[in-house]
Amino acid sequence: MEDELVSAQDFLLWSEKEFHDAAKRNDTRKMQELIKKGVDINARNKVGRKALHWAAGAGNEQALQLLLEHDTDLNEADRFGMNALLLASWFGHHKILQILVSCGAKLNSENKDGLNLLHCAAQQGHIKVLEFILEDLEDISLDRVEKSGKTALHLAAEHGQLEVVEFLVGMGCTHDLKDKEENTAMHLAANKGHTEILQKIVETGASVDERNIDGLTPLHMAAEGGHYECIKLLLDSGCNANTQTNRNMNALHYVAQHGHDREASLLLKAGINADAVNNQHFTPLHLAVFNNHTKVVRLLIDADCNLNATDIRQQTALHIAAEHGRQHLAEMMLISGVRLNLTDKVPHSFTEHRPLCNIIMQIIVKQEKTCLEVAARGNHVILVDMIIKADRFYKWEKDHMSSTQVRRPLSFKQDPQPETQHFRSVLWSLATKHLCRGEWKILAQHWDFSKAHIQAIEQQWTGKKSFKDHGLRMLLIWLHGALIAGENPVKGLYEGLVEISRTDLAESIRQEANSQPSSSKMCSVM
Repeated sequence: MEDELVSAQDFLLWSEKEFHDAAKRNDTRKMQELIKKGVDINARNKVGRKALHWAAGAGNEQALQLLLEHDTDLNEADRFGMNALLLASWFGHHKILQILVSCGAKLNSENKDGLNLLHCAAQQGHIKVLEFILEDLEDISLDRVEKSGKTALHLAAEHGQLEVVEFLVGMGCTHDLKDKEENTAMHLAANKGHTEILQKIVETGASVDERNIDGLTPLHMAAEGGHYECIKLLLDSGCNANTQTNRNMNALHYVAQHGHDREASLLLKAGINADAVNNQHFTPLHLAVFNNHTKVVRLLIDADCNLNATDIRQQTALHIAAEHGRQHLAEMMLISGVRLNLTDKVPHSFTEHRPLCNIIMQIIVKQEKTCLEVAARGNHVILVDMIIKADRFYKWEKDHMSSTQVRRPLSFKQDPQPETQHFRSVLWSLATKHLCRGEWKILAQHWDFSKAHIQAIEQQWTGKKSFKDHGLRMLLIWLHGALIAGENPVKGLYEGLVEISRTDLAESIRQEANSQPSSSKMCSVM
């Protein structure tokens, strides 16, 4: 075969590639054959690697010895700055390392990231190589750092090399040095969830509350990664659970943001502040709702977090749920009793009473919205109805606090109960076939629906006959309240229709509602 380039992407001739492959598999016979034919033993591939690199990295002693007879440049590095000595250390080839050292290889070699022999062996977990380096070689600093400021201990802790960490600690390395991001080895172990390594470093007496350049402690790192055992270890070791970062995030913010419910439970039991606010005034509840983490929201509510806390936009967590249409999360907060009259706000600093400023101020005022208005604007119809049900329930509960026990479990979602199915079909018939345009609003006012309730319902648009959908929604919301109050809905509907001067309709609807003999909600006074 004519000796030509292997491919347009590589720099090797076919004979040179064969030579590299032979060095990889320790085939000295093939290597000698190619050398006799005049192959360039120093030929490099597209990443600058030659046969000596492959033999050293693969741990092939015979191939290495053969190459050393012909190639005297031991310290040539590939494109990544890795020479034969560093490759031997990286892949843990103790014998290769000895051979290269005895042949005069440069001991202070570093790759492009600043990793030396010690760093390579520590990161990859090669104890025998480390022992050789630290016990047999001179001028190897135990705490030397690579370009990002990491020592061998940092690298071993970050990459989960427990045996190496124990060895380095035993050799007397410094435990609390910081890299360029001001992370200690403890930070890096916590970030990756290496609990046993974290335990070993804690035992050295290193501080568990050291902060990095962003103000994160090891607890923050463990929380962000959702590493339960690391969090538990740090808490048991007396770390400050309430330390906040430069962005005022505590550990609970991180687990709430990522949905780590087991870790959230652990932190809450340790007494962490569930209402801490970050630099955007987000509480953990805001973050859990925004990221749709149901279990964490449940834990925070059960821990009596402040449901009415507002962020930098003056939004509560319920505003966020309303904006994104998250019914289940909204339901949990509504059942727990959240303030519904809070409005979000747009910051302003208009002080002059000029016409233009007045116009702008009017726009800003209009932008202040309750969670009901936010849900309506987003066309989250079911959520709008849930909020109205809750608002009406809160008012009813306040009026009957001392005299009535509310039936549990409480729900503001759509009614799926078989017992009310017949009556709901009656309401559907009333709304879609009998009530005229505008009559549903008169009926709603009779039942004390507020102007805001009616406007929120009307926000929905389904066409020219939207009023039929609006009427049905209003009637179902009213039914929810009547059932919670223990009222007879047939009686209440009859009286309401009479009140709006639809006596004829009232009688026909009464008969239709009472047409199901088994109904437990029949009117006994008519």
